[in-house]
Amino acid sequence: MKYIKLLLLFVFIQTQAQQGGMWIPSLLKGMNESEMKNLGMKISAEDIYSINKSSLKDAVPHFDGGCTAEMISDKGLLLTNHHCGYDNIQSHSTVENDYLTNGFWAYKMDDELPNKDLYVTFIIRIEDVTTKVLEGTETMTSEAEKQKKIQANISTLTKTLPKESWQENSIKTFYDGNQYLLFVIENYKDVRLVGAPPSSIGKFGSDTDNWVWPRHTGDFSLFRIYADKNNRPAEYSKDNVPYKPKHFFPISAKGISENDFTMVMGYPGRTQEYLPAVAVEQIVNTTNPAKIEVRDAALKVQDGFMRKDNAIKIQYASKYASIANYWKKWIGETKGLKKSNAIGVKQKFEKEFQEKVIKAGKQAEYGNLLSDFEKNYTEIKDYALARDLFSEVAMRNTELLQNGYRLYQLEQLLATKGEQAFTDRKNNLSKGIDAFYKDFNPTVDKNVFEQLIAIYAKRLPSQFLPNELKNLDANKLANDIYTNSKLVNLQDFRSLLEGDSKTVLEKINNDKGYQILKAMADSYTKSVVPKYDEINLKNIATQRTYMKAILELSPKSARIFPDANSTLRVTYGKVKGYKPNDAVLYEPITYLDGVMEKYVPGDYEFDVPKKLIELYDTKDYGKYSHKGKMPVCFIATNHTTGGNSGSPALDANGNLIGLNFDRVWEGTMSDIYYSPDICRNIMVDARYILFIIDKFAGAQNIIDELNIIYPKSKKQVKK
Repeated sequence: MKYIKLLLLFVFIQTQAQQGGMWIPSLLKGMNESEMKNLGMKISAEDIYSINKSSLKDAVPHFDGGCTAEMISDKGLLLTNHHCGYDNIQSHSTVENDYLTNGFWAYKMDDELPNKDLYVTFIIRIEDVTTKVLEGTETMTSEAEKQKKIQANISTLTKTLPKESWQENSIKTFYDGNQYLLFVIENYKDVRLVGAPPSSIGKFGSDTDNWVWPRHTGDFSLFRIYADKNNRPAEYSKDNVPYKPKHFFPISAKGISENDFTMVMGYPGRTQEYLPAVAVEQIVNTTNPAKIEVRDAALKVQDGFMRKDNAIKIQYASKYASIANYWKKWIGETKGLKKSNAIGVKQKFEKEFQEKVIKAGKQAEYGNLLSDFEKNYTEIKDYALARDLFSEVAMRNTELLQNGYRLYQLEQLLATKGEQAFTDRKNNLSKGIDAFYKDFNPTVDKNVFEQLIAIYAKRLPSQFLPNELKNLDANKLANDIYTNSKLVNLQDFRSLLEGDSKTVLEKINNDKGYQILKAMADSYTKSVVPKYDEINLKNIATQRTYMKAILELSPKSARIFPDANSTLRVTYGKVKGYKPNDAVLYEPITYLDGVMEKYVPGDYEFDVPKKLIELYDTKDYGKYSHKGKMPVCFIATNHTTGGNSGSPALDANGNLIGLNFDRVWEGTMSDIYYSPDICRNIMVDARYILFIIDKFAGAQNIIDELNIIYPKSKKQVKK
């Protein structure tokens, strides 16, 4: 009997200690807090989020609108990923002074480098404003009118809800429009580069290792926030002083073990966990394959040039990484969705959902949702494919077409907003285009264009293909455009913008490059966008009602978290290896030994700095080793996505143990379907970060600034 009771207790604890989910930090009390404590957490929900005292959320800012960061000192020192700071590191780099290749370290504050337009955002408080946002929409039947009213309410509330003069209000939607939360925020705009390892550490493995495990990347960089004398946000000034955060993380050098509790806080960008099966099937079989094909072709061209020319490598390093990131993600996502039978799982959920609808007598309200999804997604298929192809070819991966699209928008602006708006945009475009051409190589882009325009003509549903791309000779078209178009040169581009609107329009419409872009864009905006938007609006309404039904018909104990939307979230799990394939078992921690095993001298992905080799050969790991080995990365079951890059990985006591930077390839499908069996987030071990700062860079000034918690057997140092 005692054994049975213990077994039942174990089953109960395991049931309560679930993992995964992206939870709102202000709403953790209750089920989430219990789950976290059962997993091993030692702190409280109040320690994570509080408006009455400093808490962990005060140490986790949004970094530059797309990544996450964490405060690690009382002098505004900030830690994020190397790839999150990559654009800023690149902007300070030249062939002669190459911080991407050699790294950068400020050994005193005067050496820290300002970064134009870089900002970080802190959450001050979170409030539910659902009733206020939805006011006046209750009786509306038109989805377009309802959305218009909601946006008007949000605009008014954003301006009128209370905040301090240096703060901003931001309202975000949750549960597909069933909940709205207000975020009162502070944006700090003086952020300076403090340290970055060379790319051979911070980007080790580059695109070959991206999204995979085992991983050996020291993906981190350091910045410092500066504020005015009142510790408030301020534009860059030499008179600004280091920001004093309400909270900063002690860094644990004690290390981690399998099954240790982990928590990640950050700003996950976008997930679609509640999509119906028919939508997932469309992603797997239609849209993902098309996007993968486009980016695969662009990457092969760029890689070929980057390997031969260091100047091109610097020009295209950030662009290549950006293209490769989601190319590989979509491949892994598709593989994971198939492997986990996500479509089948969702079909099973939908069958059970329909049974709940009938049992609750809600057929009139919810009975047609799944059939509506089936009809809408079948109807939208060609339009969704055309939309993705135009985005990938014209707006993202072919630079000449990107620039042409800027001119297309300029031409549309004249028709919709008039002469003054046209002139203002024209002048801003002429002044602000320098950065684009600084990193533009017409030879590279010509080869990308040739490959991508051929895919566009082949893949695009025929009813949307402009006449100019029928019977296409891609090589001839590329030669013609890149020989004759004024879009390939900065001064020529500026010359197109000289004169009044009539003159400008005449010049751009006679340009070979613009003519192709305009033909593509006209077809897209006239034949694709209106119908896509019409059907998508139906799907938005259906998805909102579907989400409402799921919330209403599920038991109170159901783990229903809102999809990611770039707002602060908490996810929790355990350090854990995984089994991706038959007879393959991955351990959860990697070591510097693995870096040396992958080392390829002179290779831009797998080269290793001489000093790191020397430290390895002498085993000079300082205070950061474990049993004579240097830990590098580890994985856990935390549910993360894009935007969680740079997120702090915390132990049971809220100390920093790592820095989130990626997911395993087989688990990238977690944006659509999370499975704790194979979904793993990848983190740089805090000990490796400290080792690189201390032993590799010799930046004792940075080490002295940190609060480092060492194992009890070693001297504990606190600053």
